[in-house]
Amino acid sequence: MKVKIEIDESLQEEEVVIKAPSLNEKVQRIQEVIHDMSKSSKTMIFYKGQVEYYLSLDDILFFETSDHHIHAHTKNDMYQIKYKLYELEEMLPGNFMRISKSTILNVKKIYAIHKTISSPCLIEFEDTHKQVYVSRHYYKPLKIRLEEKRL
Repeated sequence: MKVKIEIDESLQEEEVVIKAPSLNEKVQRIQEVIHDMSKSSKTMIFYKGQVEYYLSLDDILFFETSDHHIHAHTKNDMYQIKYKLYELEEMLPGNFMRISKSTILNVKKIYAIHKTISSPCLIEFEDTHKQVYVSRHYYKPLKIRLEEKRL
């Protein structure tokens, strides 16, 4: 595979062109990665009381429902967001995935997974006390996603 970068100062935004002899799995994966990269650097509007905050999605550990509201958690804070979980699932980049009926996780932020036989797995994040549980139904897809990330 050849990679070629052309600088064109007349462009208003970056443009990526993929040239390939056919649309195969490798080309589709490259497209997904580029698409996810462009989405992850975006910001969303979060709320705390009457104040609006513009945070990068890279700062979010997880989203969860509680008291009929959706909360976004960072290492040190919690914000409210005006979307439903199913809407977030469609909007968020590929490093986010649902891990229970009430939680969407940023896979890049996982520090440790505690697996037990009798209860759901516990996820820890680095440099914070916050934790979330992965339901049994979502555990296997999470493990697959983590394996893909290592490759």
